[in-house]
Amino acid sequence: MNKALEGVRILDFSHLLQGPFATQLLGDMGADVIKIERAGAGDMFRGMTFFAKWVGGSESPNFLAWNRNKRSIALNLKSRKVHAIIMEMAKSADVVVQNFRPGVLAKLGYGYEDFKAVNPRIIYCSGSGYGEEGPYVERPGQDMLIQGLAGLIANTGRGDQAPVPAGAGLADQIGAMNMVYGILSALYYREKTGKGQKIEVNLLAGLLAHLNQEYVAVLNLGEDFVRPNSGIGHPGMQAPFGIYETKDGGYVSIAMSPFKTLYEVLEAPQLAVYDDLKTLFDKRDEVFEKVNAETKKFGTQDLLARLLAADIWCAEVKDIRRAAEDPQVTHMGMITSYEHPRGGKVRVVAPAVKMSETPATIERPAPLVGQHGREILAEFGLSKDEIAALEASGDMTVDAA
Repeated sequence: MNKALEGVRILDFSHLLQGPFATQLLGDMGADVIKIERAGAGDMFRGMTFFAKWVGGSESPNFLAWNRNKRSIALNLKSRKVHAIIMEMAKSADVVVQNFRPGVLAKLGYGYEDFKAVNPRIIYCSGSGYGEEGPYVERPGQDMLIQGLAGLIANTGRGDQAPVPAGAGLADQIGAMNMVYGILSALYYREKTGKGQKIEVNLLAGLLAHLNQEYVAVLNLGEDFVRPNSGIGHPGMQAPFGIYETKDGGYVSIAMSPFKTLYEVLEAPQLAVYDDLKTLFDKRDEVFEKVNAETKKFGTQDLLARLLAADIWCAEVKDIRRAAEDPQVTHMGMITSYEHPRGGKVRVVAPAVKMSETPATIERPAPLVGQHGREILAEFGLSKDEIAALEASGDMTVDAA
């Protein structure tokens, strides 16, 4: 065995981001992920893109990002014949993952109790926006909505402007990590006891947990976060914590650093009058503007060199394209690629976790809709005639390029 999760089979009903990212992470570690998509259109992310452009003219970068190392089968889940096939597949499956709205799959006969009835060892991981019950259970659980509800958006941006959502799907991605955390824990528990279980993950709870230090501060200190009217990087922090301009139009982030060391490096002794923790908080916008005026006297690389030589916590602020070319990113081999039957060479971010004995690898590109349907059904004993009849009825679609 050369993969940590080799031999683990996952029936993946998930779509969009939260569930697919979770199952991709498990697939990177060797799990056999069977992606069960809707007959016809497949995963909703196949029809969504950035920049109104498509990789290779037809493929969604969003879908390609979260669906490598999977085999796709596209089925009509409302069909009783399909239901019987999936329940047969479930007998040898280890994990089921889904992130439909609460109750949707259960109504079709694909709830936890349905799978448990045919396989008591099954681990059923259910993801949602707000949980399985409660006043918001019927609401759409989209990432930006959760960011706003949990308090992240209100903490981001400048106080004299509208609050700003994060420039990535953080709630969904945290939800994916929680799915993996739950699934791996359940697999370990089952290894010891033989018992499967149901796992419930929701985006709101996940983001709340990741904002724990902000919640602990507000709920225990009697203060509320107020966004600064400057580039201070967090509403609870004092200067100089923030993002500063440079002479050549770049930006440098400066984190927790002795203020005295900073103004000495900037050759700005006049800033010494602010060198007090309370002053650096109470007058943080004023201090920011003073420091920013000094950083603009230096080119980006010159400023970084000076700050790093003094062991000040800093980094250059880069956009995605320049970050992909960063020497440390290159050294870690974090940008790789795979060949896609329609998208061609697709450049992607490599697995982030390095393991000495069971390394994560990319074995398969993101699949076409139902690309592996015939192969998968044959593995479960269906004959060529039975598979052909399923396709002819419209209960299964296969796009094999």
